[in-house]
Amino acid sequence: MTTGTTPPSTSVSPTARQVWTRARGVVLAAVVLLAAAAVIAVIRSGAEHGRLDPRSADTDGSRAVAELLDDRGVSTRLVTTLDEARAAAGPDTTLLVAVPDLLTDSQQRSLREATEASGGRTVLVAPGPPSVHTLAPGVTADAALSLDSTLRPRCELPAARRAGSADTGGLRYHVTARAADACYPEDGLPTLVRVPAAEGDGDTVVLGAPDILLNSSLDEQGNASLALQLLGSRPHVVWYLPSLSDDSAADAGNRSFFDLLPSGWFWGTLQLFVAGALAALWRARRLGPLVPERLPVAIRASETVEGRARLYRKANARDRAAAALRSTTRTRLAPLVGVPVSRAHTPEALLPALSTHLHGDGQPLHTLLFGPPPGDDKALIALTDQLDALEREVRRS
Repeated sequence: MTTGTTPPSTSVSPTARQVWTRARGVVLAAVVLLAAAAVIAVIRSGAEHGRLDPRSADTDGSRAVAELLDDRGVSTRLVTTLDEARAAAGPDTTLLVAVPDLLTDSQQRSLREATEASGGRTVLVAPGPPSVHTLAPGVTADAALSLDSTLRPRCELPAARRAGSADTGGLRYHVTARAADACYPEDGLPTLVRVPAAEGDGDTVVLGAPDILLNSSLDEQGNASLALQLLGSRPHVVWYLPSLSDDSAADAGNRSFFDLLPSGWFWGTLQLFVAGALAALWRARRLGPLVPERLPVAIRASETVEGRARLYRKANARDRAAAALRSTTRTRLAPLVGVPVSRAHTPEALLPALSTHLHGDGQPLHTLLFGPPPGDDKALIALTDQLDALEREVRRS
């Protein structure tokens, strides 16, 4: 019994609500990550403003040290280019390099050549592996930082002994240079090193942390005393703040994007990649025997036929549609005329039986059941009607 109602269509495609429900966790995590990155960038940009700048009164600035030096008759001049720093090197000058790790390899070598025999003092503030070996030969940075910030001198350097405990804890160094003073050690590795020059009265001071120069911590421990003694041994202080816009950084253009990233980002990304690979391996589909699985919905035969017909029409595949119609018709006619189904697609077996059953000419039957594909949609519809008529006639006979 048929009715005039059309069965409701069934769709297995996810709705917009389902897609949002599945993806909202990832979207929320991405938004939180971007927001945290923006907040950290804003905070760090504000915190780094004026850092180690002798003109800055911020907590991370060094204006207090410059004023104390001025009170003692020591002039302070700020320079931002390598050429100015090289020209200022001399026996009556203390050259302070605020951020040595910003210098390129060629800048480091050039600065070392200018200060090595100048007879003055060079103070390197927290130089790491990228710069300390070149600017202070015989000194290398340790991978582990000092756990304590305030340390005792434990050396014979007069400036350190007079200052006493100071906030020098930061980078630690291995020292192989001869006659070097290794002060403020932590677990046997110093955080302040003085390396005398091979010739003359000059020297290089490697300072593991910038705390003794900052406005916020100058009045703590013996920080002020140590800073004034290290910087006030000559009548002039040239405060070198390396700039990324310095034209002398010629080899900076040869650096790739990955060379500019800190090593921590590389290792962090590598750990995330390994964690993602392990998660994929854990959640991946296991290979094994095929297991029958019930479909989530029951699909009506009429919907399947209609869907396949639309696909044939979209692909303009009249030959495939005609072949399917003829094959199905032959399969249904064969048992009705006493031909095995296995031979239903053999003209020599099916056509004589049909001709005998219908008492008609076999040539039209051959064209109808085994003929060429229709040339257009109208011919395909006519073929369908003829096959239906043939099957009805066989069933009535």
